[in-house]
Amino acid sequence: MNQPAHAPAAAAVEVHRPTPIAPAPLAPIAPVQAAGIPAVASVVLPDGRVVTGYAITPVQPEPAAAKPVVSRAAVNVALGGVGFLAVCGGLFLLTAFITALAALVTQLVILAAVIFGGFIAVQVFSAGGHRGGTTVHIRKAVIKRNHFHG
Repeated sequence: MNQPAHAPAAAAVEVHRPTPIAPAPLAPIAPVQAAGIPAVASVVLPDGRVVTGYAITPVQPEPAAAKPVVSRAAVNVALGGVGFLAVCGGLFLLTAFITALAALVTQLVILAAVIFGGFIAVQVFSAGGHRGGTTVHIRKAVIKRNHFHG
């Protein structure tokens, strides 16, 4: 159909089959590690190439911290209770002091009223004291015919 008229006859077809390559024997690898330098690992591939690299150690998760027997919240509540009791004791002493001071002031006021009131009573009701006003000395007088002779 689309072949040209002068095309030669079909040529013989050659088939090439690849021959398998025997893998190279793996040489034993002795890792040598210097101080502070991580170990280097080398791998020999089947075709004879050598791949060298650092060994990656898997990351180990950190061990979980041991959980305390008592929770932190419980400890905080207990410490708050102890502090509250200490404050209540101090407040009780403070209220007792204020009550005693108020009683002392009340007694002093009553004592002053009694002393001052007694002083006023003595001044008012004393017979020998000067009462103020006009003092009149009455002498023996003789009254004759409505005429005063003193």
